[in-house]
Amino acid sequence: MNIAAFALLATTIAIYVVLDGYDLGVATVAPLVARGAAQRAAAMESIGPFWNGNEVWLIAAGGLLFALFPRAYASAFSGFYLPFTVVLWLLMFRGISLELRNHLASDLWRGFWDTAFTGASALLAVLFGVALGNLVRGLPLGANGYFLGRFAFLLNPYALGVGIFALLALAQHGLAFLTLRTDGELAERSRRLLARLWWGVLLLYCATTLASLDLRSGTTAEAPMRLAPMVVLSLVALGAVHWFTRSGKPGPAFAASSLFLASLVLAAAITMYPYLLPAFPAGSGGIDVTNAGTGALGTARTLALTLPGLAAVVAYSIFVLRRMRGDPKSTSAR
Repeated sequence: MNIAAFALLATTIAIYVVLDGYDLGVATVAPLVARGAAQRAAAMESIGPFWNGNEVWLIAAGGLLFALFPRAYASAFSGFYLPFTVVLWLLMFRGISLELRNHLASDLWRGFWDTAFTGASALLAVLFGVALGNLVRGLPLGANGYFLGRFAFLLNPYALGVGIFALLALAQHGLAFLTLRTDGELAERSRRLLARLWWGVLLLYCATTLASLDLRSGTTAEAPMRLAPMVVLSLVALGAVHWFTRSGKPGPAFAASSLFLASLVLAAAITMYPYLLPAFPAGSGGIDVTNAGTGALGTARTLALTLPGLAAVVAYSIFVLRRMRGDPKSTSAR
């Protein structure tokens, strides 16, 4: 039952990364591909119907962690209190920026909020990557499971490298979305940048994968073998992004990018398992799926209560996508 709960939590986080990843990516790359007010507006409008609904999955993931693994939830917030506070402010600033940009007919006003939206989105991508990198690396945990390190501990080279990789991977995802949802010069410029950025994503993926394997190799000899299928899946998906982009097929390219991001999250979950919060250094224990929950019976009862809520989130997401998808091309992007 605990394994099922862990898998459900990992899947929910993967869905969030895929869905909110493209609007974080679009906001990050918009200044690089959008020329003029019309194209900037088209880029923002392409994610306008979806971004708020996508963040529901982040709330769902937090709710699942609290309900299924309360001890890990408490320890995570004790260690990541300052980063979580920064994330909360950045999420609020993104919403404010997107809503206020059209309140005044002024290029200066819109430019300021567009820059704020881009900056908040890029910082969120980096922070999420740094958090994931620290989870894979491990955290200094005391006997009671609480974080013993300082904020500076989280800014280690490995985690910062994962943060930069996350920024590039989400930027690639956003470019794939813009290529799919816009047309004209904006779509073509996004496609060209996507083809160039792909090489940087490939390089950093190989570097972070090798670094991750080196970190976890001392914990168990089975770690590289467990990760091998996910590494193959990630490389195939990443290769498909390049192939479909060069072939002028934006729909399959975006689907391949989605699969690539999902495979990264699932690979991190496989790397960490059975721990939700591995201790640092690697191999020194941590909070695992058995001691983080409320026992088999408690987990079963909690799943029975949370699954209907998660089903409502799924239904809501499907409703929004069907209601808002419309014509995937925005004529204002021309």
